[in-house]
Amino acid sequence: MNNWKFREVSRNVHVFDINLPRVGDEQWFLLQSDVHWDNPKCDRKKLKKHLDLAVKRNAPILDFGDFFCAMQGKYDRRSSKKDIRPEHQNNHYLDSLVSTAAEYLKPYQKLVTVRGVGNHESAIHKNHETDLTERLTERLRADGGIARRGGYSGYIRFHIHNGKRQNNSLKLWYFHGSGGGGPVTRGVIQTNRQSVYVSDADIIATGHVHESWQVAVQRIRLNTSDKVVHERQTHVKIAGYKEEYEDGHGGWHIETGKPPKPTGAWWLRIYQPSSENENKQPAEYELYEAK
Repeated sequence: MNNWKFREVSRNVHVFDINLPRVGDEQWFLLQSDVHWDNPKCDRKKLKKHLDLAVKRNAPILDFGDFFCAMQGKYDRRSSKKDIRPEHQNNHYLDSLVSTAAEYLKPYQKLVTVRGVGNHESAIHKNHETDLTERLTERLRADGGIARRGGYSGYIRFHIHNGKRQNNSLKLWYFHGSGGGGPVTRGVIQTNRQSVYVSDADIIATGHVHESWQVAVQRIRLNTSDKVVHERQTHVKIAGYKEEYEDGHGGWHIETGKPPKPTGAWWLRIYQPSSENENKQPAEYELYEAK
């Protein structure tokens, strides 16, 4: 029996209701971005390992864009014959991306929830007038799944029901990402900017630049009792599953001077901690790199 329920509030706001009534209770979530599932350079072995562990943990799977690479269409100037999988070499390329992805995700469809949009999907929407993310979520729901299309950015609220103790919630803001990340900063500089204009989020999750890191920003607030309190906002960068460097022999990634990049995702664990005063202790969270 699930101790969580998933619902859509608006086109880019979604809510998980989680029951954690006892000390030690926990709920896991798998945070993914930049899977590039249809690219031959996608590390599907690692992807499957994480998806199978999500099943074991009953962990909802959240994706924040660029699940599809989708660059091998007839009119895409970036297309390359060596970057297309055999099952997609046909005269209905975009349709086949959706149908084969739905089949791949079928064993996980009860856990596949929020599906964000990345720049690869938005480019297809702009140039080919079809929404791959919406088509995929429709296909999964038609087969009994619960997936919902999100936005390029959006909010996810984790509303935690603690039984007799106080209820509380955590807010995650996702944004697929923008820019090149920077060879030195690796995109970390964005944490200071985002913590200003997304001030109410507990977690900020981004992707796009294929880096992996976690940075905490500590802030102070004056609460309703006029007491100064400290709050943590955690920024997490999700690497994705596309490994382009390989042995450095050649290719676009090598010729443009880009370095090896990490691959993987992140686990979010929300749990009920122990406390001397169990009636007032809110749930807490931790993030772990899925390597």
